Amino acid sequence: MRLDKFLADMNFGSRKEVKQLIKKGWVEVNGQVIRSDKYQVDENKDQIKVDGEQVKYQKDYYYLLNKPAGVVSATVDNFDETVLDLFSDEDFREDLFPVGRLDKDTEGLLLIMNDGQLSHRLLSPKQHVDKEYYAQVAGIMTQEDVQTFAQGMTIDGGESCLPAELSIEAVDEVKQTSEIRLILHEGKFHQVKRMVQAVGKEVTYLKRLRMGQLWLDETLPLGAYRPLTPTERALLEN
Repeated sequence: MRLDKFLADMNFGSRKEVKQLIKKGWVEVNGQVIRSDKYQVDENKDQIKVDGEQVKYQKDYYYLLNKPAGVVSATVDNFDETVLDLFSDEDFREDLFPVGRLDKDTEGLLLIMNDGQLSHRLLSPKQHVDKEYYAQVAGIMTQEDVQTFAQGMTIDGGESCLPAELSIEAVDEVKQTSEIRLILHEGKFHQVKRMVQAVGKEVTYLKRLRMGQLWLDETLPLGAYRPLTPTERALLEN
């Protein structure tokens, strides 16, 4: 790998910017100052330092974000704050992207990564990766609704949904509200809201708790993120 690509991959700036670092003599490879941006390095074996600090190569980055409401699941947006705007300058990378989407007003688990292959596997309809949600609902959810969801249903626009697992956590007869959990095996646009709407109720609050075997870290404040642990990475691969 060329030295300038190595440093650009490690977020030291654009290819043009890292060329300047190299020309100024700030970069060492195995104890030797290198001034050629075309210099070939072995990213797994060579010891590379920038301004005296050793740099270890990392190809893929994986983060768990507790998405707040009001933020859009996109890399750029002309009007709203995006999930990538929540990242610090130190952690931000141009190649990061959210895995799938959570609605602007939905909170909870969102994966941010730069691994396109893993993202594709997690989102592929053929994989049927479970997604679990907690929702607050205006209206009383019933056992009849549980059966309707379990059988699969048709929502607005004539769109068919796969069977889903609905559980009723709480019901307030006075306020005419419900709390539910819902496990989906697909990811249609606004699916939770549309399914609840199809049985005559309305979602007033929505939070994603789980994707596959990976659960939201409840110790993460809204808007905060952290790298996935090796154990969590392994859960996504299974």
